Amino acid sequence: MVKKVFLIVALLGALQAVSWGLTGHRVVGLIAQKHLSSKAKKNLHRVLGHQSLAQNANWMDFVKSEPAYDYMKPWHYCTIPDGKTYAEAGTPSEGDIIWAINQFTGQLKSDTLTLEEERFAVRVLIHLVGDIHQPLHVGNGLDKGGNDVKIKFFWQNSNLHRVWDSGIIDYEKLSFTEWARFLDHNDMGEIEQLQNSTPLDWANESKALRQSVYATGNANNLTYQYVHDHKAELERRLKEAGIRLAGLLNDIYN
Repeated sequence: MVKKVFLIVALLGALQAVSWGLTGHRVVGLIAQKHLSSKAKKNLHRVLGHQSLAQNANWMDFVKSEPAYDYMKPWHYCTIPDGKTYAEAGTPSEGDIIWAINQFTGQLKSDTLTLEEERFAVRVLIHLVGDIHQPLHVGNGLDKGGNDVKIKFFWQNSNLHRVWDSGIIDYEKLSFTEWARFLDHNDMGEIEQLQNSTPLDWANESKALRQSVYATGNANNLTYQYVHDHKAELERRLKEAGIRLAGLLNDIYN
């Protein structure tokens, strides 16, 4: 019985630590699904079968439990210290999120992958385009992307990274379909502007938001005021990630 309880606690802890949380990644996937071209939809059906982008959005987090996939862990984030550019910080030898997005985009465009390899690459892109829009997945190199910043969120023990991954999102008590419906309102000019950008642009946007994210004042218990101050930023990043994921997949398959 004790072992079962320990296992349940460990699993819950792992789920709470995943990027954007289960809901956030599905929001990104569903928004992207709605902006796919006909040709991209056809090719993604060939690759993913009847599964949607939202169904595959958390695959990279689910396989963290398999040691065989440990090499992918550094791909979920990058480090750009304050006062430095990405070029100055350098790409680590094991790769990072910018490297991985560019790498698998290039592989998919090469049209040389087996179906299994193509499915792997698509799943990676679905997840990482979401991750790079979470401000703390572009870390400052000091506190593991806010994981070491221990705080309470509505009187429950947490950390700053988790608050942005899932705390603020889950606080709203919305399904991922409700989130996507509420957020996905754009004009054509906005869509074109968002999609006319690169993974490095997305990372630099996240870096620019970090100062605001860390602005907790002296409070070690974040509640209504912090949610009020940051909800619009979080919503914008989810929407931008979905629209840009669609643009990336359209570009690959068109």
